[in-house]
Amino acid sequence: MADEKRTEQNPPQGMAMNINPVTTPVLYTDNIIITTNEDGVVLDVSQRVGSTNQANVITRVGMSRTHAKKFAKELGRILAMTEGAVQTGSQKENKEEHVS
Repeated sequence: MADEKRTEQNPPQGMAMNINPVTTPVLYTDNIIITTNEDGVVLDVSQRVGSTNQANVITRVGMSRTHAKKFAKELGRILAMTEGAVQTGSQKENKEEHVS
């Protein structure tokens, strides 16, 4: 994405982000249901309830099809880039990327 033209839709990588960990916790998921139509994509992120066959939706994320494609591409790139470090147990580093 470094070669793309920067616009309001594609802010610079150094964008300042404000995250309050008290009101914005990291939520673990073990299930994601993806629903699509011609306009966009909705991700229903959920957690299994114990050893039952039930899951509770903990958050829903909606985006345009265009943004979903960018997200999928960037997620694949980041996972591939960090795959070797995970397999070898080398130093863990949080990778932060912005997809707009």
